[in-house]
Amino acid sequence: MVRHFLHNQIKRRVNASGIDTTTSDSDFDISKCPNFDGKISIFHSATAKFYSPSDICGVNGMHRQVIRSTPTWHGGPARHDCVFIERDPNLPGFQGLYVAQVILFFSFSYIGEEYPCALVRWFSTIGHTPCPLTGMWIVEPEFDNSGDRLISVISLHSILRSAHLIPVYGKEPCVPHDMRYSDTLSSFTAFYVNKFSDYHAYELAF
Repeated sequence: MVRHFLHNQIKRRVNASGIDTTTSDSDFDISKCPNFDGKISIFHSATAKFYSPSDICGVNGMHRQVIRSTPTWHGGPARHDCVFIERDPNLPGFQGLYVAQVILFFSFSYIGEEYPCALVRWFSTIGHTPCPLTGMWIVEPEFDNSGDRLISVISLHSILRSAHLIPVYGKEPCVPHDMRYSDTLSSFTAFYVNKFSDYHAYELAF
């Protein structure tokens, strides 16, 4: 996955320079990717800084938010936060975003350049409009062709801020009493993208 990430980063940089490249993801061949056998540095959190002018609690609209991906949280189970990832800044609201869960924050160097990254587990959007009853978009876990959860390495710079997901509980009267909060994202098949968590989320996920 790191090699595939490097391939995409180099391809994107070449495209930005005006040089045409014809290799597509459908033709993806790992043998064409750069080799990497260097060291990586692992981190258990990252800080997002963003501008939310409607939220008067921030200093001139600026906010900081800690996104965590740690093997244990306050001595308990692991904590892996969800995030909004920029998809297309030209599309309005949630249409221009992805949602993913951070499995790992890490960085590495390649040919003298530092790459801050995140290993993420993807969710895909259900439908083309928000839920008419709640006004919230619904996402579901995304799977690859083998039936496994879709996981990939992305640039840390593509993450906007944290996202809050609420399970779509269905018709069951209650959840199992022995379910832990850390198992929520792997125990349900669909989730609301909570736009009511704060001002900025409401502006992003409409």
